[in-house]
Amino acid sequence: MNIQSILAVTDLSAHGLRTVVRAANIAAAHGALLKIMYAPAAFAGPADADAAGGLGALCLEVAERFGILVKKIDDTRGRLDGAAHEAQWCDLVVIGDEPDRSLAAFFHGQPSEQLVRAAQRPVLVARLDARAGGYGRILVAVDLMEESRPLVDLACAFDGQADIELFHAFTPMHEGKLRYADVSSHVIDAYRHACARHARERMLWLSDASIARRNRVVSSIGRGDPARQAAVQQQYSKADLLVVGKRRRCALMDFLFGSVALRVLRWSTGDVLVVPHCALAARQGQRAAALAQRGAA
Repeated sequence: MNIQSILAVTDLSAHGLRTVVRAANIAAAHGALLKIMYAPAAFAGPADADAAGGLGALCLEVAERFGILVKKIDDTRGRLDGAAHEAQWCDLVVIGDEPDRSLAAFFHGQPSEQLVRAAQRPVLVARLDARAGGYGRILVAVDLMEESRPLVDLACAFDGQADIELFHAFTPMHEGKLRYADVSSHVIDAYRHACARHARERMLWLSDASIARRNRVVSSIGRGDPARQAAVQQQYSKADLLVVGKRRRCALMDFLFGSVALRVLRWSTGDVLVVPHCALAARQGQRAAALAQRGAA
């Protein structure tokens, strides 16, 4: 993942400062510019009158502590559209996980979920203390489709020191129909084993996508709801970060039918990096262009 600029959104609280520290650690590892923007909790309520002064002091402190370039975003209105607009010029957005229990959040989603939809940029929801530096283990939730390959590459490049685990949870789609049709348990077991074998083959294909990191990439397979199983696997494997892709859909579709990425975001207790499908498509295009250039050479 080529990270040249990062936007950190903070409310200047203790939790918000941990978010900035996480963003600063990533910026230092990638040599990226860190932009820090103020927004009140849940993008709601009046802006803090002292926000501009506090933000300026924070930028100076972070630049000196981490030895990175830091830019203060002067927009202190703290609105979601302002953060989404600023995110268009960044490669990564880092935000905390301050829950919003209002009725509006029930229909439109939590602030982090709204920012994921509005920004269409990779959004890191930071929950863990970042004083230890980078991530020790990254869990990548994959769906075995073509789009999962750039997601694996992105996760490998996100933290060069972290161990990578690929995880896929499958649910045999037609098992219920087979039971309803009174198909024998032997046939159902064979169908289930065939689904598991296909998943293992695709996981091997995905792990081979990262040649340089092959000896540090492991894979595991679960069975059941993908979002819930990914959150459980993150706890089981003690992964600091869970990476998941998200297809572009409107808020109403997410509300009515659910989104695996957003449900992962709600159930996970660790850090979560949500990568929109459009960002993966762009990365896949860059990779294809690079391979074409190598072939021409």
